[in-house]
Amino acid sequence: MSGAVHQTDLTNAGGDGLAQARLDWMHWLKHERRLADHTLEAYQRDIDTFLGFLVQHRGEALTLASLPDLTASDLRAYLARRRQANNPFGDRSVARALAGIRSFFSFLDRRKGLSNTSLSFVRGPKIKPAPPRPVSSDVAFELIDLAEEVKERWVGARDTAILTLLYGCGLRISEALGLTGADFPLPSTLRILGKGQKTRLVPTLPVAREAIARYVKLCPYSIAPEGPLFVGVRGGPMRARLVQISMARLRGQLGLPESATPHALRHAFATHLLQSGGDLRSIQELLGHASLSTTQRYMEIDPAHMIAVFSKAHPRA
Repeated sequence: MSGAVHQTDLTNAGGDGLAQARLDWMHWLKHERRLADHTLEAYQRDIDTFLGFLVQHRGEALTLASLPDLTASDLRAYLARRRQANNPFGDRSVARALAGIRSFFSFLDRRKGLSNTSLSFVRGPKIKPAPPRPVSSDVAFELIDLAEEVKERWVGARDTAILTLLYGCGLRISEALGLTGADFPLPSTLRILGKGQKTRLVPTLPVAREAIARYVKLCPYSIAPEGPLFVGVRGGPMRARLVQISMARLRGQLGLPESATPHALRHAFATHLLQSGGDLRSIQELLGHASLSTTQRYMEIDPAHMIAVFSKAHPRA
């Protein structure tokens, strides 16, 4: 049996509302769950591939009404096939595929009245998230300083301001680029719209406010209140890819590893706060993490800090 797994054209897979149910699910993920575009694309690809496999595996047309009859063996067979495919699934891909499939069937249960409990018996691999890989404070300063050294002064000022926000305020790239002209001049506390459309308050350092002011002063384009704060060389909205390209250039000049990404500056923000005595709950709020367990990953980077806190706080230490 070939290891290839093909996607299916749902219009030829039995119809009777299956294609529409999939579209309804994708609409729900995008507009109600507000998942990121890359996650949406991955979920869509995973569910299409799974449904395509079922047509081959069961040897019959697939319909919406037949989905409650699927068994745990059907799902295990699909995952086994993916493990053997030309581009085999690793543990993380298996976990993501299971998450997408369960989301789809949970949606069918709640919105379409089609229940299938058998698939819930399939357990995915246990994955321990890799600890964040921050840069040191010295490297963060070097990156920010070096960003200034480009031919066009305003571009250097812009990149410096963006990197300062990532390291000085712990912002994601999307959050920094989501700022508008109405956010200038930067207040001492900035309201950030983060993942899941959740807002949080982030203090801004004087150095960040100064970097933004210098960029706006040098920028050859007018920054409108309703427009983006950061613009590209043609005056349009700055794209995240440009920040990544700029960081790749900087780490090449400094001889840094590929892990020195823009997001590594956000990791550095959290790690350096923790090393300076910041508590996890406060860092969680500053980063906008939904779960404290996500923030706790920074403890793995600096176990010495955890031991120091224990030694200082425990009455018998």
